[in-house]
Amino acid sequence: MLNQSSSHFIPPSLSEGNGLALSLESPLQDLRLYSFQVELSHLGSEIAHVFEKTPLLPGVILLEQGEFVGMISRQQFLEYLLRPQGLELFLNQPLSVLYSYARTKPLVLSASTPIVTAAQQALRRSRELLGEPIVVYTEPQTYQLLNMHELNIAYWQIRGIETQVRYERAQAQMIQTEKMASLGRLVDGIAHEILDPVSFIWGNLTHVSSYSQNLLELIAAYQACLTEPPEEILNLQEDLELDYVIKDLPHTIASIRSGAERLSKLATSLQNFCHIDEVYPKPADLHECLDNILLLLKSRLTGEIQIVRNYGQLPPVSCFSGQLSQVFMNILTNAVDALIDQAVRQELAIEYCSPGILAPPQKPQIEITTQVCPAKLLSVASGTRWVSVKIADNGPGLAPEQHQRILESFSVEKRAAKETSLSMSYQIVTARHGGKFELRSQLGVGTEFTILLPLV
Repeated sequence: MLNQSSSHFIPPSLSEGNGLALSLESPLQDLRLYSFQVELSHLGSEIAHVFEKTPLLPGVILLEQGEFVGMISRQQFLEYLLRPQGLELFLNQPLSVLYSYARTKPLVLSASTPIVTAAQQALRRSRELLGEPIVVYTEPQTYQLLNMHELNIAYWQIRGIETQVRYERAQAQMIQTEKMASLGRLVDGIAHEILDPVSFIWGNLTHVSSYSQNLLELIAAYQACLTEPPEEILNLQEDLELDYVIKDLPHTIASIRSGAERLSKLATSLQNFCHIDEVYPKPADLHECLDNILLLLKSRLTGEIQIVRNYGQLPPVSCFSGQLSQVFMNILTNAVDALIDQAVRQELAIEYCSPGILAPPQKPQIEITTQVCPAKLLSVASGTRWVSVKIADNGPGLAPEQHQRILESFSVEKRAAKETSLSMSYQIVTARHGGKFELRSQLGVGTEFTILLPLV
C-alpha cells in the first residue's frame, strides 16, 4: 500500500526485468515495468510535470485512500489537456475530475501471466483501447504499468523464438523420420533375407520328414526279415545307437519345424512393424498386429508377466497397420516397464521388511480385450460401429498429477513443444484414423488404455 501525504508522492521508477533473455514461457515480470501510483486528490499539474520529466512513462496508477481505482494513460491525459479549456479545467483540479471524464476499464493482469497470453488478451480490447498500457500487479496493492509497445516487441521476439524452435524441431523430426525409415527399410530387408532360407528349410522339411519316415519303415522291414543279422551289422547298430536314433529322429524334425515356424513368425512380425510409411489404409487383422507386437516383446515378457487375451470377433479394419502397431508397441512397452518397476520395488520391500507386514504381491498381468461396439454404447456419433481395443495392466497406476500431465500432452500446443510416445499414439489414433484414444488410471490399481476405431 502506498504511504504518502496529500501533497507528496513517490516519483516513478522502472524495473528493467529480463528482456534480454526471453523464452517461450516468459511472464510479464520479465519486461520493463513502470511504477507510479498517486492519489486522486493530487492536482493535474503535478502529474503533467512528472510526464514532462519522464517522457517514457506510459501512464499513472490512481489510488483512493490507498486502494486501486484505475489508470490514466499518458495519451489520455494529453488528449484531455488539448481539448478546449482543457488546461484551465484539468491542470488546477484534482485528478478525480479528469478521471471522471476519462474513466475506462483497464486490462489488469498478474505479473506471472505469460507474455504471449497477455498480448493476445490486449489485442482483444476495443480499437480505442489497443494502445493503452496494461496494469500489472505483483502483489496486493502493488501495481505497475507496461507499455504496449514493449509488450508488442516482446511478443514478436517470442514468436520469432517459437518459429525458430519449430523449424529446428521440424528439421530434427525430419532427420529422425528419415533415420527411422532407413532403419525400417534395413530391417525389412534383413527380415526378407531371413525368410528366404527359412522358406528353403520349411519347404524341404516336409520332404526330409517323409524321407526319414520311409527310411525308418525300411529299417523296420529289414529287422523283421533278418531275425539273425550278422555280427558286423549288430556292432554297427550298437555304434550308431540305432534304437535311440529311431526314437529321437521324429522329435528332432519336429523341433526343426517349430524353430523354423518361430523364425518365420518373427521375421514376418518385423516386416509388418516396419510398414510405418503406408500411403493408403488397408484392411488389417488387429489380432495379428497385437500378436506380432507381443512376439517382438517376448524377450521382455518374462514368465512373471501374464498376458491375457480376450479377443472378440473382429472384422478386418481399414487402417495403417504399421502405425497402429507402433501405437500397440508404445502402450505395451509402457505397461511392461511399469510392471517390471513394480516387481523390483516389491522384491526390495519384501527383502527389507519383516515377514507378514506386506501383503503378498499380485501376479503382474496385461489384459488385452477386443470387441465391436455399437455407437449407442459409446459417446460417439450414431450410426457407426466401432472396434474397441483395451490394454490394461495391474501395475502401480498413475498419480492424479501424472495423469493430468499425460492428458495435457495430447494437446496440439504440448505436442508442438515436446512429443512423447503416448502423444504420438494419440495423434495416430485420432488424426490418422479418426478414432478415440482414452486413458484411465488409478494409483495402486493399474492403467487402462482404450483405442476406438470406426468401422468404415
